[in-house]
Amino acid sequence: PARFAEVAGRIRNWARWGPEDEIGTLNFIDDAARLRGARAVHSGKAFALGLPLSEVEGIQAGFIPGRVNPTRTMIQVNEPLSPDPDWVCSSEDVVTLATQCATHWDALAHCSYDGVIYNGYPASSVDAQGTGRCGIHRLSTVIGRAVLLDVARALGVDVLEPGYPITPDDLTSACDMAGIATEPGDIVLVRTGQMVHLAPGSRDLVAYTWPSPGLTVETAEWFFTRDIAAVAIDNLTFEVYPSQYDDLYLPVHLLHLVEMGMTQGQNWVLDPLAADCADDGQYSFLLDATPLPFTNALGSPLNPLALK
Repeated sequence: PARFAEVAGRIRNWARWGPEDEIGTLNFIDDAARLRGARAVHSGKAFALGLPLSEVEGIQAGFIPGRVNPTRTMIQVNEPLSPDPDWVCSSEDVVTLATQCATHWDALAHCSYDGVIYNGYPASSVDAQGTGRCGIHRLSTVIGRAVLLDVARALGVDVLEPGYPITPDDLTSACDMAGIATEPGDIVLVRTGQMVHLAPGSRDLVAYTWPSPGLTVETAEWFFTRDIAAVAIDNLTFEVYPSQYDDLYLPVHLLHLVEMGMTQGQNWVLDPLAADCADDGQYSFLLDATPLPFTNALGSPLNPLALK
């Protein structure tokens, strides 16, 4: 489609960091960017931004086939490890999960189109063994300054309307409300308020999933021109769903992951952090969102930590 091709042509980062690059815009997080994150720490307040890894509290309801909630089983229960059963005993468990079942990063190889993934690598880089290019294990450290763009609060609502398309002007309004300007190498967290649908007592996985407010095709250029390192959001689909373009399916995934090489995250718990930012007026902080180093994987669960 013409609109997609027009935007894609302006934001493509292939070969920007060389023909062998596999981490894309995370190259913007250099030593200076990490130091800028450290300088954003003032009070010592910490916020965990990850959902529970729980079969009971999980958010997967079959909308994405095979993406299952975690299951945890015991393999040892007070098992004696010495001849004396009253001495040392051990208990252990095993977890099975989909790497994108809860709060997570997508690897750049997660999506492809026209037979390619980021940097022009062939989509065949991904096979039954995982991905030989742009796997999540390439993201060895994801730590630096992050900024919260509380779009819902900037627009005067607790949660954006179902299917609300976030525009570049909305992102700018959130910056203005926060009194902050993004800098190259920043990680941007976008709040829609969508987590309200996971609240105990009013939990509604359908409302959480569809229709969903989210980012639009046009916002890709907003992130591109500002050299943003990565973007995460508090919903399941990342982008507005259904798309504002009837002839496009998940176009923002393709623009970010394939064209820009920009790591994106979903299902981040932002409401407590947002409330604190609104209270003290500080919308920047140090963020450690380093993924688990699953070799050749297409994503990783996270418990990102924000330190103010």
